[in-house]
Amino acid sequence: GVHGGYEANSVRLAEAMIDEFQKKPELVPANVTVHIIPVLNPDGYARHLDSATDYTDGQKRFNANGVDLNRNFGCKWAPQSTWRGQTVSAGTAAFSEPEAQALRQYVRDTSPKAAVFWHSVANNVYASECENGILPQTLTLMNAYADAGNYGKVEKFDAYPITGDVEGWLASIGIPAITVELETRDSIEWTRNFAGTQAVLQMYTQ
Repeated sequence: GVHGGYEANSVRLAEAMIDEFQKKPELVPANVTVHIIPVLNPDGYARHLDSATDYTDGQKRFNANGVDLNRNFGCKWAPQSTWRGQTVSAGTAAFSEPEAQALRQYVRDTSPKAAVFWHSVANNVYASECENGILPQTLTLMNAYADAGNYGKVEKFDAYPITGDVEGWLASIGIPAITVELETRDSIEWTRNFAGTQAVLQMYTQ
């Protein structure tokens, strides 16, 4: 996940998915290429792995510059944003952080047809949007993953206002993106997420 360096189950899920596809490449349709990035917040993940220090969830979420990376992207960006009711730094400008710059370049290099982000914990699949509403393909993506994985569906996150999120930025450049919020913090919910992933891959077999 982009912001969830401390969400170890999301990282383990990504690593398990990589392992499964490497062992069984036939699971990936012939005309599809799958890219999986287990961690885009190495600073936060390093804090998670540091058992000698009692970091808070917020400290594990931010990068070494104290920036919430999932508020640093170019959709409705503002210098400050919110996360779970607290004010967080979104950096000095959109894409001010090296991690956000790296993902922007990766997207430019690979031109993905769709993106799925794994986080926890809400037991839902969320669609994405920016200034122009939800892309129709995003709803198709959300429904396919949620139905196969037995997750709830939420078209618009409205628990609190969000600016500069990566999924919204992808929507703004025409790439459908969904966020899968796992039900728990400790399980990778493998069967559900593998089914969801397979359903998404089947969307792009034509």
